[in-house]
Amino acid sequence: MSRRREEELVRGVLEAYRQGLFPMADPRTREIGWYDPDPRAVIPLDPQGFRVSRSLRQRVRSGRFEITYDSAFDEVIRSCARSEKREGCWIDGQIIGVYCLLHRHGHAHSVEAWRPCQGERTLVGGLYGVAIGGLFAGESMFCRPENGGTDASKVCLVHLVEHLRRRGFTLLDTQFRNRHLDQFGCIEIHRREYKRRLSEAVNLDVTW
Repeated sequence: MSRRREEELVRGVLEAYRQGLFPMADPRTREIGWYDPDPRAVIPLDPQGFRVSRSLRQRVRSGRFEITYDSAFDEVIRSCARSEKREGCWIDGQIIGVYCLLHRHGHAHSVEAWRPCQGERTLVGGLYGVAIGGLFAGESMFCRPENGGTDASKVCLVHLVEHLRRRGFTLLDTQFRNRHLDQFGCIEIHRREYKRRLSEAVNLDVTW
């Protein structure tokens, strides 16, 4: 792909996010669809809204995991894809290619959790998403309990929220609500309210 084509693709995807859209692959048709759900799920970034259990706080403070940022983006998204396959994978090769391109252009980011294994560190959890202004659009996360990664993705999320607060982000979009995210205080808001918050967030002078 030419440099010009790459830049056009990046601009197009970022503009879609600014409008509240995000892509997902249909595992049956292998086509990419753009989604704008109503209601929309978000995780509050304020200390009162973002909930962390006592046991998870202890896990974060224990130092069990080495946490890094943007050090293994490709491996994180591919691990998320393998994890999603259990329920029908929406992260296919096209999606991986697009987000790796966004990462190379500085718009997609990852948080990684590592554990030592046989003298080397092993990736046992992580998450990734897209940052535009004060918006972080979370895409997917994974963990590998079989490699000592129990709660690794949760720990990554706690570190992500702390990082977003420090940098001045105002909106953490999770797209859909589920039981896993509910424990952190995930809420649903109407599309109109989401678009209002989105418009404010993407225009903030905030960087990752």
